[in-house]
Amino acid sequence: MKPETLAIHASNLVKNATGDVTPPINLSTTFFRDENGGYPGGHMYSRVSNPNRSALENTVAKLEYGQDAAAFASGNNCGMSLFQALKPGSHIIAPDDMYWGIKKQLLTIFNETLEFDFVDQTDLDLIKSNIKPNTKLIWIETPSNPLLKVTDIEEIGKIAKANNITFCCDSTFASPILQNPILLGADIVMHSSTKYLGGHSDVLGGILVTAKKDELWEKIKNIQQTGGAVPSPFDCYLLCRSIKTLAYRMKGHCENGKLVAQYLVNHPKVEAVFFPGIETHPQHEIAKKQMKDFGGMMSFLVKGDADETSRVVNKVKLFAQATSLGGVESLIEHRYSVEGPDSKTPKNLLRISVGLEHVDDIIADLEQALG
Repeated sequence: MKPETLAIHASNLVKNATGDVTPPINLSTTFFRDENGGYPGGHMYSRVSNPNRSALENTVAKLEYGQDAAAFASGNNCGMSLFQALKPGSHIIAPDDMYWGIKKQLLTIFNETLEFDFVDQTDLDLIKSNIKPNTKLIWIETPSNPLLKVTDIEEIGKIAKANNITFCCDSTFASPILQNPILLGADIVMHSSTKYLGGHSDVLGGILVTAKKDELWEKIKNIQQTGGAVPSPFDCYLLCRSIKTLAYRMKGHCENGKLVAQYLVNHPKVEAVFFPGIETHPQHEIAKKQMKDFGGMMSFLVKGDADETSRVVNKVKLFAQATSLGGVESLIEHRYSVEGPDSKTPKNLLRISVGLEHVDDIIADLEQALG
C-alpha cells in the first residue's frame, strides 16, 4: 500500500466487541491471564506493551519500511535509549549541526561513559577519518537543525556497513512521507513524534524504527520496556489519529515552504536562506536524490546583528514565537537565544516552521516583521 493508505489503515489493529472503526483508547494498565498463564490479548502490563502503543509502532514501522519500532515519551528518549544501549567506551560520530537536546545528552550525561566527535557530515572524508576502532555508531540528522544541512544517507550507509558500524538517522524534519532512510542504508531511523507525526503541537513523543531485529535492537527494546519511558495510551491514540493526515499535511507544508523560501531569498533584508529546496543550497542535488520533497522547515539570516534579529522576531503577529516545529501553525524562533552562550548557531539566524495557514498571510506577516 502507498503511504497515504498505510497512514490511515495501519493503526486499525484493535478488534473489539463493539466493532469500532476507529480504535478506542485502551487505558488498562494490566491484562487478564488465562488458566495456562498466557495472555490471550497479547498484552501483560502497559509499560511493556499496550494496544494503542502497538498500533502506533506498527504504523510508523510500516511507513519507514522497518521490521519493528519502539515508541518513547519524548524524542530525547530515543537518543537516550540508543546511547544507553551502547557499551561504555563506545565512540559516536555525530553531526556538528546536531539538535541541541540530543547533543546536550552527550555533553552532560554520557560524557563520562561514551566518546564522541562532532563533525561536518557533508564531508564524507571527515567521517571516514574520524572512525576509530571503538566507533560503534554514526548518528546523522538530515535535514539538520537549525542549518538545514543535508547529508548523503546512501553514501554514509556504505561507510557504516564497510566498517560494521550502526547507522542511525534522525529524520524528524523530513517525516516518513518525504524520506525513508532504511531504504537508503540506515539501520535505525529516529523521529521526534512531537513534530510532524503529531502535527498539532499537543502531544510529546519519540519513536525509533529498526531495519532489523538484532542484538542492539533487543537492548533498546529492553530499555524501553524496563526503563519505562513510554508514551501514554492517549498520547499513542493522538499520534495514530494525527498520522492519518500526515501525507496530506506534508503536501501543504512543502507547498507553502517553497513559496516562503523564495520570498525570503528575494528579500533585501535577508542575508541568506537555508532550505534544501532552493537550487543555491549546497546539498540541493543530494536532497533531490533522497527526498520526495523539501518540507516546511527553513532558517534564514537577518541582515544585521542579534539586536536587529530580536527586533524582527518580536514583531511577528501570525507566527508564534515558540520552540518546536511541524505543527499546523507557523512558528519562528531565535535559536541562539534558546541554545545559550555555547551555541554555534549564528546570532542573526531565525528558524521557521512553515505551517498550513494561507501562504499569503504567512508572507504578509514576515513582510511586516522585516519591514
